[in-house]
Amino acid sequence: MTDHDLNGRKVLAVVTNYGVEQDELVVPVEHLRGAGARVDVAAVTTDDIVTLVGDKDPGRTVRPDLTLADADPADYDLLLIPGGTLNADTLRLQSSAGTIVRSFTDSGRPVAAICHGPWALVEAGVVAGKRLTSYASLRTDIRNAGGTWADEPVVTDTDGGWLLITSRNPGDLDPFIREMDTALAAVRS
Repeated sequence: MTDHDLNGRKVLAVVTNYGVEQDELVVPVEHLRGAGARVDVAAVTTDDIVTLVGDKDPGRTVRPDLTLADADPADYDLLLIPGGTLNADTLRLQSSAGTIVRSFTDSGRPVAAICHGPWALVEAGVVAGKRLTSYASLRTDIRNAGGTWADEPVVTDTDGGWLLITSRNPGDLDPFIREMDTALAAVRS
């Protein structure tokens, strides 16, 4: 599990209501809650979130805690952006998602994005000068946005005064979660 006590830490996970990769949402959320963090899942609407496995097979249904529009980013210590091609492509078109991303980066709070999740960072205009990873198909988008793409299980970058944690796919969840734990443990209560 974790060597960190995350009691009192707050995490905001942002997704759409269809197409988020099941394990990229469910595994980190369950882990963080089990370690004592409060995790709120914000979606476009309050309808159930239909997850997918491998972008095609039906996954678990998750009930959102609130909508993207109702989320106050200032209430949270870390932003989690799961992937899933359909989810990430739709999420980056939500203006409220971009506002949430910029609120975290502007205030120097950590952001953790996995797989296709970095598309929201590209759309928000916050990857310039950052070193990150993602699903390989985002490599060109990241480079065109001024970031440096790396093919590694997890990449952390503090350039620009905020911590970015990224991973490539569900196979990288262990190091991704470990870095989120470390980031949250460093947050002052």
